[in-house]
Amino acid sequence: MANEWLTRWREGRIGFHRDQPHPALLRHWPLLGVRPGTKVLLPLCGKSLDMRWLGQHDHPVLGIELAPEAIEQFVAEGPGPVSRYHQAGFDVCRQGNVELWCGDFFHFHIDQAAEIGAFYDRAALIALPPATRQRYAFHLAQLIPPGVRGLLIGLTRAPGDAGGPPFEVTTAELRELFEPNFRVTLLEEGDPEPGSGFRESVWALVRRGPPDDG
Repeated sequence: MANEWLTRWREGRIGFHRDQPHPALLRHWPLLGVRPGTKVLLPLCGKSLDMRWLGQHDHPVLGIELAPEAIEQFVAEGPGPVSRYHQAGFDVCRQGNVELWCGDFFHFHIDQAAEIGAFYDRAALIALPPATRQRYAFHLAQLIPPGVRGLLIGLTRAPGDAGGPPFEVTTAELRELFEPNFRVTLLEEGDPEPGSGFRESVWALVRRGPPDDG
């Protein structure tokens, strides 16, 4: 899966990239109650312009991305100088209040996540095949302190369409993956997109902490 992702970026097959911040982020992020100044984690971030939107709304951003092409394109297309350094096995680029860690999300550990106070998954879960999604949900939970809030965008495909990526993640699977460690609330379910049949859903997640049965 990692090789396929890297090949997509090298060949420019990035039809999943949006040239504007995601409308669901603009609608729902302000309702989460995440305080300005809170650092936001974005796993498998690509070169998403959602990071710039969060940065412009007073959030330091920490994006993790496997493809160096994505990171180089993001900083090349953005304003301001870029600083570069190496930390904990990752090559890191910082531009403004966005820092991009180039490497495997599963190699990002809790020591590096100490300042994380929120998270946003626009296309991480749905980029992963079924066998990897459980690992992703567990690793995210390990990184996130109790009480931390996040926004996740899921996706289902047209009936009979089992392709991907992006992969379908049903409501039942999403709840099974996250409810052991998060309080999960469905915020919005969109209509099927013309031509693709994709239907996005938007979820608010809050990391549980002991005791927390709610």
